[in-house]
Amino acid sequence: MAYWLVKSEPGHWSWDDQVKHGTTHWDGVRNYQAANNLKAMVPGDLAFFYHSVNEKRIVGIVEVTRTYYPDPSDPSGRFGMVDVKAVRPVPTPVSLDQIKTDPRLNHLALVRQSRLSVMPVDDEAWALICALGGVSG
Repeated sequence: MAYWLVKSEPGHWSWDDQVKHGTTHWDGVRNYQAANNLKAMVPGDLAFFYHSVNEKRIVGIVEVTRTYYPDPSDPSGRFGMVDVKAVRPVPTPVSLDQIKTDPRLNHLALVRQSRLSVMPVDDEAWALICALGGVSG
């Protein structure tokens, strides 16, 4: 299993929207590096759900349920999407400031490539962020 972080603008698609819909597609990615990260996802992988823009915090966890397939909203046909389902909220949302100030997390793409919308998270960082957010198990 691999771990990821996916970003969404809460005014466009929020954690509450994800929970309400359960399983849905993660579409609209138009960056090649982010698209390659989507291509690497497999069912069972987990991802932090990150509210971008004004909130800048991890608020939930989703599970990948379907591998990469064409995104019908992309007229060029170059980009695709995966399906994800809501797993659980993060009891204590973890802010970008918390992540930036923890030297054990300064290697994350969230810190180094702030505009990237889909990124990998290593096992140690996943465990640390889960602990910061009060996620057990």
